[in-house]
Amino acid sequence: MKTRLFPLIILTALFMHFAADSASAQILPKVTLGFSESKTPEDAAVTLELIFLLTVLTISPSILIMMTAFTRIVIVLSFVRRALGTQTLPPNQVVMGMALFLTIFVMMPAFQQINDKALQPYLAEQIDYKVALKEAMSPLRTFMLRQVEEKDIALFVRISKMDIPRNVDDLPNTVIIPAFITTELKKSFIIGFLLYIPFLVIDMVVASILMSMGMMMLPPVMISLPLKLILFVLVDGWHLIIQQIVVSFN
Repeated sequence: MKTRLFPLIILTALFMHFAADSASAQILPKVTLGFSESKTPEDAAVTLELIFLLTVLTISPSILIMMTAFTRIVIVLSFVRRALGTQTLPPNQVVMGMALFLTIFVMMPAFQQINDKALQPYLAEQIDYKVALKEAMSPLRTFMLRQVEEKDIALFVRISKMDIPRNVDDLPNTVIIPAFITTELKKSFIIGFLLYIPFLVIDMVVASILMSMGMMMLPPVMISLPLKLILFVLVDGWHLIIQQIVVSFN
C-alpha cells in the first residue's frame, strides 16, 4: 500500500512546486485610489460626472419604485397572495421578481425614449448632463401624468401653496411624483379589494357549512384553501391578473 502511494505523493509535491513557481512569476495588477487637485476643467467635469453617476445609482431604487408601475404591480400581487391565504407562496423573491419584470415590460416605451433622447446623446457627448436629465425625466412625467388623477394633483398644489399652474408643463416634479404615488396606492387597493371578494365568499360559505354541520373545531381555512386554489387554477388566475394589471396602465 505504501509503495502505491509513494508515486502519488511525489506527483502531488511536484505539481504544488510548479504551481507555486508559476504563481510567483505572474504579474498582478495594482489597484490604487487617490485624490488630487483638478488642474483642468476636463478633470473637474469628470469628477462631477462621477459624483452625479454615484448619486443616480444611490437613488435608483427609489426612482424604480416611486416613478414607475412597480408600486401598483407589487401591491396587487401581494393582495393576490393574501387573498389565496398561501402566506409565503409565492415567495417574496418571486413576487418582487415578477413585479420587476412586469414593470420593465410596462415601462419599456418610456425606457426606450430615455435611451434614445437622453442616454445615447449624453454618452456620445452631444448634450450635457443637465439636458440629459431633463430629457430623461420627460417620458417619466408623461407616464405619471397619464396615470395620476386630477384631484390628487390639486391636493398637492393646494398643500404646497403654489400658484395655480396654467397647464401640466408648469407642474413641478415635486407635485407630480407624490400625486402619482397617491393615485397608485389608491388604484392598487381598489384592485386588491376586488380580488378579495370571490375568495372571501368562498371562506364565508365554507365557514357557514362547517357551522351548520357542527364542525366548529375544524379550521375553515383547511377546507377553503384547496377550494380557492382549485378555483384560481381553473380560471387561469395568474393570466387574468397579469393581463388586468398591464391593461390598467392606459
